[in-house]
Amino acid sequence: MRNWVLPEYIEDILPPEARRIESLRARLLELFRVHGYELVMPPLLEYTESLLTGTGHDMDLRTFKLVDQLSGRTMGLRADITPQVARIDAHLLNRAGVTRLCYCGSVLHTLPAGLTSTREPLQIGAEIYGHGGIDSDLEIQRLLVQALKLCNLPDVRLDIGHVAVFRALAQRGGAGAELEADLFAALQAKDVPALHALTKGLDKATRGAILLLPELYGGREVIARARRELPKCAAITRALADLDRLAAMEEIPVSIDLADLRGYHYHSGAAFAAYCARLPNAIALGGRYDGVGKAFGRARPATGFTLYLLELARLAPAAPAPGCIRAPGTGGPALDAAVARLRAAGEVVIQVLPGHRHEADDARCERELVRQKGKWQVKKM
Repeated sequence: MRNWVLPEYIEDILPPEARRIESLRARLLELFRVHGYELVMPPLLEYTESLLTGTGHDMDLRTFKLVDQLSGRTMGLRADITPQVARIDAHLLNRAGVTRLCYCGSVLHTLPAGLTSTREPLQIGAEIYGHGGIDSDLEIQRLLVQALKLCNLPDVRLDIGHVAVFRALAQRGGAGAELEADLFAALQAKDVPALHALTKGLDKATRGAILLLPELYGGREVIARARRELPKCAAITRALADLDRLAAMEEIPVSIDLADLRGYHYHSGAAFAAYCARLPNAIALGGRYDGVGKAFGRARPATGFTLYLLELARLAPAAPAPGCIRAPGTGGPALDAAVARLRAAGEVVIQVLPGHRHEADDARCERELVRQKGKWQVKKM
């Protein structure tokens, strides 16, 4: 094997795509900034004790681990930035009120999430800490919708679920930890025969409700059906009321899925995923995760979302590449001043090195800086 071949599902990002990714990153972070979200930059690796706190078994399996030669302790390369941001809110900022934070950075996964996924996703996202009501969930969801609109993606839709519905049914039926885990796995796989077998020992009402969950998928009418047919209990009533408010938006199509328990061991309330018609995997994931702050020793309600920037940049319409200006490599102070003015205005100016007169052709220069009547002026080539 040639020693320059990259590992599977790891790739280089070449200039045209890198420019698109960086342009989109800057616009999204500016969107977050004007909504009051402060940028944080957590480290790429941490001790696993803090990196994996409150994230569950799935994140542990997705995390690359190594031994720190300075301390002898196990360190992990982050597989998700959200827990790091929760740690920053809980232990570094330590604010009493509402805190809005955003981030952008690479993460590493031991295995790809899908056949077309990279093991080095580029995450960008926003989080709200310190507010436990539905209003912060609404703010996060609206910000996500604005971010997706900024990307100008085709046929975007939002799927919304709520982990409290299944959790309440499992508690109502007295399901132990092992049975709850098996029911969760069957629901995630939409394995109805397995659900029939697993629920045989539950009371009739609880069994019927769990078997109904895979059918509770569709528009807002699903919420009305759930109110009619699911058992009456406070947790389910609150969850359905939250879903009703979250599904009321008109900007993009919204679906309700009460059998989607993505992030069940991580989320504590409403959870959502955004999809685009041209990609099988979700392009954004989010929801409420109050338990993570508690795991860090400071109970803080939290909600947020993560977008996958590489996929976004590939799906978003490509903006035309800015044309470059070719300039002589030397020409005295007047040339240097002209080049500096153009670059300060955002123009790309490539000064030709001696012996490489055609060097700038690869950069698709469409204009050149020429001296006419004693002044340096930009002319079409």
